[in-house]
Amino acid sequence: MASIENTVFELAKPIAEELGLKIWDVRFVKEGADYFLRIFIDKEGGVLIDDCVDMSHAIDGPLDEADPIDKSYCLEVSSPGAERPLTRDEHFKVYKGEKIQVKFIRAVDGQREYKGVLKDYEKGNVTLEIEDEKQIVFNKKEASYIKADDLSDYF
Repeated sequence: MASIENTVFELAKPIAEELGLKIWDVRFVKEGADYFLRIFIDKEGGVLIDDCVDMSHAIDGPLDEADPIDKSYCLEVSSPGAERPLTRDEHFKVYKGEKIQVKFIRAVDGQREYKGVLKDYEKGNVTLEIEDEKQIVFNKKEASYIKADDLSDYF
């Protein structure tokens, strides 16, 4: 499925740029008996519903022409949200110095979930600063998720 996601990402990127948008991520997933192609878009100032509609209409024809998916699927275009997942190298560059949340596959120092500031990212290795300037360095493959923590100031 990664090759489908990469193909769609590359197909969608110039289309999004023409609309003043950026592709944040692409996911092709099976949920129950159904497949979903999810394209997450972003832009300065936030994504509006009209941006999602415009991107959906703009990508529909090129997707049909390129035909990268040999299954029936539902296309969904949306914002990645305030707690957006950080998966691509460029995501970590954008969020360097910002608050993030991490949930590890296996506990680190007796704990599976951490919040802190993304201090560095290089070749899949993440440096997270937690309380009292303590740092945790880990490979992103050790985490079940890493996402922005944009909501922590609101609660």
